[in-house]
Amino acid sequence: MDLKELAKHIRKLDFCMLSTCAGDGRITARPMSNNGDVDYDGDSWFFSYADTGKIAAIKVDPAVSLTFTAPPHLLGKPGIFIAIDGKAIIIDDRSQFEAHWVKGLERWFPQGTETPELVLLKISAKSIHYWDGEEQGTVELSGDQRKDAI
Repeated sequence: MDLKELAKHIRKLDFCMLSTCAGDGRITARPMSNNGDVDYDGDSWFFSYADTGKIAAIKVDPAVSLTFTAPPHLLGKPGIFIAIDGKAIIIDDRSQFEAHWVKGLERWFPQGTETPELVLLKISAKSIHYWDGEEQGTVELSGDQRKDAI
């Protein structure tokens, strides 16, 4: 499977677990939604408040992982499992907020892109590991692969 094929699966999966390394060495995970902003090219985008534990952890260590899973297929084949190793960047730029904002986010961020303490996380994948039934593998990402994925 290549990045283009994996992107087809990731587009269908809204929720994932975002894992960060806490300052004391513990790994912490929490559910995140990509809010339907998935034209997957190796980058994932998530909104957050700036004063959260995940943001504090990313400031110390930007290495993160995302794990996605899809339910089993109707014919009994297990769903796909995807683990992404990447680097997080914290973005505090209203123009980027507008570019990634989708309807419905007001539920968590009532003032829209003007919500105080709003930040955007960009998770850039370094490698993607997948398990799809009997098939498994790893995709290592380069700049060229990202351009070809979408």
